[in-house]
Amino acid sequence: MAKIDAFFKLMHEQKASDLHLVSGLSPALRINGDMERIKYKSLDNDELRSMLYEIAPEDKVKVFEETGDVDFGYEIPGLARYRANFFMQKYGIGAVFREIPSEILTAEQLGLPPVISKLASLPRGLVLVTGPTGSGKSTTLAAIVDVANRTRKDHIITVEDPIEFVHKSQSCIVNHREVGLHTQTFSAALRGALREDPDIILVGEMRDLETISLAIEAASTGHLVFGTLHTSSAPKTVDRIIEVFPSSEQAQIRSTLSDGLRAVVAQVLFKRADRSGRCAALEILIANPAVRNLIRESKTHQIPSMIQTGKKYGMQLLDDAIMDLLNKGWINGDEAYMKANDKGRFRSFCQSPPADFTEA
Repeated sequence: MAKIDAFFKLMHEQKASDLHLVSGLSPALRINGDMERIKYKSLDNDELRSMLYEIAPEDKVKVFEETGDVDFGYEIPGLARYRANFFMQKYGIGAVFREIPSEILTAEQLGLPPVISKLASLPRGLVLVTGPTGSGKSTTLAAIVDVANRTRKDHIITVEDPIEFVHKSQSCIVNHREVGLHTQTFSAALRGALREDPDIILVGEMRDLETISLAIEAASTGHLVFGTLHTSSAPKTVDRIIEVFPSSEQAQIRSTLSDGLRAVVAQVLFKRADRSGRCAALEILIANPAVRNLIRESKTHQIPSMIQTGKKYGMQLLDDAIMDLLNKGWINGDEAYMKANDKGRFRSFCQSPPADFTEA
């Protein structure tokens, strides 16, 4: 057993999402969104480096020593998988580990709206799950892919950096590919995927022009493509995709995206006020003909009003979802205010409204 595994077991017992190990400091866990120090001595740089290198593949150590950054996956059988990131900082080496549960929770267990499960049955198109880092995008995507894996008879390819949730082939054949280990880049894997008879492609992160372009192309040629972006709302997601392309190509991409897009799910995680744990508020955009027309005509600023009138399709605004959680007593007013888009709507729920100079 590696020396660091003791921290992972503690992390699992405490239901922490992340483990932070930094030279010169004692270890820390992120529990329900807050950083909590572990009662342990400060970690010496050489001691921590030895501890981290014990679990890292040789090729990843080489990359780290050349670049100062590296990502990879680590697994403790019977416990969990971990997404690892090593980095160099002023006082020496540092690392952050995100726990990926071995059990894939269903959409029902996660409390997701019914329309989320329906996305798994789409025959083709682009579905994007967005939100800030640590907002549960991977968990939501895993739940959707799990529905497809159990109910369809298709070929699913996932491209991730590193592999997070591992889906065992059920009704579908599932192939997992890790960037840097099984393929050089997201874009190379996507180009290859189009020749591998896929029905469903999951792209762990759409981070550059080539990857986004290939994902849109795959969605437009009869494949169902799931991907993630670090955007905070449905309209911003559409704008972000279009703005990645040169201005001379944006009109064409608007047309292609409007035809291929099927849904955008933007989510934010909240600490539960009624018990331990966290819950998600989701903004859901379903790309019906009216929404596609707004994208095509460069009227994305009208998407929120379209979401508001599209509740019968399963659409909902993020602020409405936050208000629902607030009314249930699941979250408190201060956190609702901090993470809402229209903060004025939630100010009266705050015990002590924070002074936000950016609202002036």
